[in-house]
Amino acid sequence: MKVAVLSFAHVHAASYLHLLRDMPGVEVLGADPEGAAAAAPGETRGRAFADQHGVPYVDSYEEAFAREPDAVVVCSENARHRPLVELAAAHGVDVLCEKPLATTAADGEAMVAACRAAGVRLAVAFPVRFSPAYAAVKRAVAAGDAGRVLTVSGANNGHMPTRARRWFADPELAGGGALMDHTVHIADLLDDLFAARAVEVYAQTNNLLYAGEAAVETAGLVIVEYDNGAVATIDCSWSHPRSHPAWGGLEMTVVGEHATLEMDAFDQKVHGHSERHGRPLELSFGVDLDSRMLRAFLFGPGPDGMDLADGEGGLRTLRIVEAGYESARRGEAVAVAGG
Repeated sequence: MKVAVLSFAHVHAASYLHLLRDMPGVEVLGADPEGAAAAAPGETRGRAFADQHGVPYVDSYEEAFAREPDAVVVCSENARHRPLVELAAAHGVDVLCEKPLATTAADGEAMVAACRAAGVRLAVAFPVRFSPAYAAVKRAVAAGDAGRVLTVSGANNGHMPTRARRWFADPELAGGGALMDHTVHIADLLDDLFAARAVEVYAQTNNLLYAGEAAVETAGLVIVEYDNGAVATIDCSWSHPRSHPAWGGLEMTVVGEHATLEMDAFDQKVHGHSERHGRPLELSFGVDLDSRMLRAFLFGPGPDGMDLADGEGGLRTLRIVEAGYESARRGEAVAVAGG
């Protein structure tokens, strides 16, 4: 199987290249033609990035498609997802697109329509779906152990991503800041968790954290009401300090009529402290969520039956984000389009 990674803009591109390179039966190829010009000082993109990670490289996207890949993974800046997904559709190639699906619902709708017309699969990269912790929560909700879900409290926090890729705080390329970057993961879990649709969003954002590093919002709280009566809160902040040992985390508490379920997607770790380095240490023993996600995309759902979000699901989470930004601007709750 041949897989092409299109663009190295996203921080996850390195993980995908490594996993695909080492996956039996998979040939991986990289293309990042805008990389050298788009990279900020200190960032590595383009051929140098491919060489660094030991994968073959071509100089254009058309050359990548000329190699007849079976699938592609889009890792460009958020605003550049649409042209690459439409290019994949035009070549009849299945595509896994980094999250969020796009920066506007209009672009997301066009991407979904293009892939549907071409008969190709459009999947969105939400790896937390493949967490065993989430699987346990989903089983309990599906079995009725928690009863009717009343509220959900979620937090998806992390480091300032500009320290790895500056474009994450560029409002044109990223579409926003922390609200755009982090709301979608928990919104996707809830989209998968119960057969309900978001109908209204209230959001507050600010730039008090790292105001000198970014012109976009670096913290936010999003409240989502669903048509089944459940209400979810999502802390989507870039709030981890430089000293935090982990790049990010995702926690969720589901409160039902009969039970409360708690999950931490990334805390399968042994915690300690290094006397030599004078800082906390974490040793992970959890599963690789990116690996599970890529395998489900290429080879189908695993033993637990979990599959990736499709384009329609990615569009639903994007509409929650759009409503969140509108709510933050207006200072009032906003209806979700299509909800």
